[in-house]
Amino acid sequence: MDERITEIRKHLKKKLNPMRYEHTLGVSYTCMALAMRYSANLDQAEMAGLLHDCAKRYDDATIICKCQEHGIELTEGELRAPAVIHAKLGAWMAEHKYGITDPEVLSAIACHTTGKPAMSLLDKILYVADYIEPRRDKAPNLPKLRRLAFEDLDEALYQILDSTRNYLKETGTAEDDTTEQTWEYYHERHVHQ
Repeated sequence: MDERITEIRKHLKKKLNPMRYEHTLGVSYTCMALAMRYSANLDQAEMAGLLHDCAKRYDDATIICKCQEHGIELTEGELRAPAVIHAKLGAWMAEHKYGITDPEVLSAIACHTTGKPAMSLLDKILYVADYIEPRRDKAPNLPKLRRLAFEDLDEALYQILDSTRNYLKETGTAEDDTTEQTWEYYHERHVHQ
């Protein structure tokens, strides 16, 4: 185990509210389980899961300010849907505050809210784990998606993208452009299977 894991856990426990910290642990464990299933790097999966929401301790306005302070570019779509921005700030914090230099871990953190076209295995693992972790209970079809995640990660990813997109439309919530591009990319592949 990466010796930094214990220190990062202690730090996050102090910085995140108890529910967010428990979610973080659930995502980290789910990432490792999926990594075992799909022969991905366990240390990368654990680290990505632990740090994916490290910026969630801030409210949206503070996250936007911190992104501006650190030169993190934000799109109009992100500003319309600010709930996704913590991923970009989280990747910056993982690198600059927690010393993570692994580009795969940083990528997974940066895209865990929106996905992105042509996601890596680790990107997919974190995106799916964030949705299916054991403490989540509000999303539709969770038992089915949890099972599917261990049978066919790409199909689980597509169904989660589709479910998220439908939820955003039903609730009238703004959809970030990257979320739409990600759905289109995977929808095109899903249709032609």
